[in-house]
Amino acid sequence: MIRAVFFDWFHTLADIEPPRHQVYLQVFRELGVELPEEKVRRGILLADQYFFEESAKLPAAERSPEEQLRLYLAYPRAILSEAGVKAPQDLATRALMRAREQFKGMNFALFDDVLPTLEKIKHPGLTLGLLTNLDSDMAPICRKLGLEPYLDFVVTAREAGADKPKPPIFLAALARAGVSANEAAHVGDQYQMDVVGARGVGISPVLIDRYDMSPEVTDCPRIHRLTELPRYL
Repeated sequence: MIRAVFFDWFHTLADIEPPRHQVYLQVFRELGVELPEEKVRRGILLADQYFFEESAKLPAAERSPEEQLRLYLAYPRAILSEAGVKAPQDLATRALMRAREQFKGMNFALFDDVLPTLEKIKHPGLTLGLLTNLDSDMAPICRKLGLEPYLDFVVTAREAGADKPKPPIFLAALARAGVSANEAAHVGDQYQMDVVGARGVGISPVLIDRYDMSPEVTDCPRIHRLTELPRYL
């Protein structure tokens, strides 16, 4: 019986506002390159997969500045590759630098299926928690977005002393919820970070694949919208 559900943050409950694909569309336009919106969106999602797979091996914050730059350059490079654009070598670097300026002081927005789903599953016998690799104070953000009434706790990587997919952040969530691993489920959008990490401590994983980027995943429930979650609880 599931007595606790943990949620990832980015691309599970929330997205950046304005969306990253809109920022990169504008950045490349300013640099003289017109790109199809769908190619930009898919390029970003492919870069996400690469970034988080690499981060599962060694978090970006623990890498050298040169290695960090290589990781983040995956985004404009994946966009250009997906769009089939052959560009000067420095274009990706210039695009990244401009995009970073736009992302300073970024805001978040919830997906439209989040609050209705939390409203539906929230009851006294089910504990809901947020697990995130972000190291910022999530309380004001959750309050602003209307999540506070639904979440019983938040565990950040900074508090746990480790990023996902390492066990400590998942174990900290189990301790906060007061449940055993076989009584918990974790919902996230990254296979290595969320599915492998949760399963590594015995938590049942659910992959949310909002943009159908991982059709090959068949070893755990895969949902496209959060409204599909209740059937797995």
